[in-house]
Amino acid sequence: MQILLTIVALLIVLGVVVFVHELGHFLAARWAGVRVDTFSIGFGPAIVKWHDKRGTLWKIACLPLGGYVSIYGQEDMFNRKKYADLSPEKKRGHYLSAPAWKQFIIIGAGVFMNFLLAWGIYTSLFMFQPRLVGNSQLPVIGQVIQESVAFNAGIRSGDTIVRIDDEKISNWGELILAKELASNREADVLIVRGDELINVKLAPAERWGMVADGARRADPERQSLFRAMYSGARKTYYESKTLVVVLKQIITGERSSEQLGSFITIAEYSGKAMLAGFFTLLSLIALLSVNLGVLNLLPLPVLDGGYLLILIIEAITRRKLQGRGMEIAIMVGWLLILGLFALTMWNDLARVFGL
Repeated sequence: MQILLTIVALLIVLGVVVFVHELGHFLAARWAGVRVDTFSIGFGPAIVKWHDKRGTLWKIACLPLGGYVSIYGQEDMFNRKKYADLSPEKKRGHYLSAPAWKQFIIIGAGVFMNFLLAWGIYTSLFMFQPRLVGNSQLPVIGQVIQESVAFNAGIRSGDTIVRIDDEKISNWGELILAKELASNREADVLIVRGDELINVKLAPAERWGMVADGARRADPERQSLFRAMYSGARKTYYESKTLVVVLKQIITGERSSEQLGSFITIAEYSGKAMLAGFFTLLSLIALLSVNLGVLNLLPLPVLDGGYLLILIIEAITRRKLQGRGMEIAIMVGWLLILGLFALTMWNDLARVFGL
């Protein structure tokens, strides 16, 4: 029963996140007058399929670990001679028939929809279930480790940290993220001590040596619509920034790549979230939607970020990138994606089976 619940939860979470992402591409292509041949949730043979009145094949495939939208002519992006040889009839609805700025919107719409979904969910949670999204731990110092970086800088128990560099700090989670952002450089920290505002500088270190005052918490309250919209946007930004920092640290070797997980990890969290309730499942969908949006912005040729980068380079240089070099770049991109998939699978299998 538990395994079935986990599988169902995984299908719901991935299905929603992937569907919204691909829906962004689909709607943008339709708006731009570009033909969409296929809208697929999952890969492989179709379990269910149908055609809409404009000829798009919609299908749910047997391997529901992703999805795709097949846009007519997008594969000709790096083979413009093929496009040039098409008849006027064949060029109608072709991806390359749309101006570059519309191509940019088509590519970027998937990521935009992921962030929009996360923002909408977080807004709803701040209105109805703020405990799931509001960090209640205030940035008040409960203990400072002797001879630590914080101790030597003059921070004491009872101090409240309100700013680190240019980052406003309102809870302990934001403090941790700001610390990670400043991990390789000296940080300017603004603290409140009684009625005083004090500026201190903290040297770069793996740990600053501060422990939160566990008793200083603020129970999040339900927010009005406009306040919740602001908080939802801030939460979406915060989660995006956190993932960017984590990816940067993994790439530079500051953080172990063993922390990366595959769909097995997603399945485990999905099952637990479903057991915890509808709103908890929604919060997980929002987090994964942010993650998918950020990951798709990575500048790899096979991801949305890579195609957006190519369009930007073409706009700046006024030259079209094509030929064998781009084919090799795409091949390398796929190899990197497959390598990442293998790494995350290995991490999960090693964790599950104790390898």
